[in-house]
Amino acid sequence: MGLLFVNMPKNRACNGLVSLFPYDRNAMAILPILTAPDKRLKQKSLPVEKVDDTIRTLMDDMLETMYAANGIGLAAPQVGVLKQVIVVDIGDEQAKQMHTPLRLANPKIVRMEGMLPWREGCLSVPDQVAEVVRSAVIEIRALDQYNQPLHLEATELLAVCLQHEIDHLHGTLFIDHLSALKRSIILQKLKKKAAEEKEK
Repeated sequence: MGLLFVNMPKNRACNGLVSLFPYDRNAMAILPILTAPDKRLKQKSLPVEKVDDTIRTLMDDMLETMYAANGIGLAAPQVGVLKQVIVVDIGDEQAKQMHTPLRLANPKIVRMEGMLPWREGCLSVPDQVAEVVRSAVIEIRALDQYNQPLHLEATELLAVCLQHEIDHLHGTLFIDHLSALKRSIILQKLKKKAAEEKEK
């Protein structure tokens, strides 16, 4: 699921951000986003053997999809692709230093420190928000969009977003960090909404 911009200033939008990696948005596609309780969101993704043109196209399409949905992060399983690929663009100074938007393959957390509670939402769990405790500081190793090794340290919102998206690659939604009762209530709401939409 893609992380929504919860806890961000109201005057900061996620679509229309200036990116340090230019790309042709006219050549990109908006992909359908899976929503819970779709069973595909609970499957584990496979590692990317090489970041080639096919994976780069996927990354760009994911970015376009994320921006269109006002998200700040998206994982490939959310668009029905079981590959270890995520994209992130939180649009703040820390992110700009990391050359956002981030397009990452095979991201792996190699260090975690501290605890940080954060109110999270998800594009795959629409209209639902809950507080999740994440690591305050993380280090990640991954491949970038040029198939080059990348090592970065992230804090605050960027750390939260990366942890959220990496969870998706292992079939974990943010609601899986909640109590069984809270998770059940949210899933019932989503099932009810899906049933109502089918009746329309």
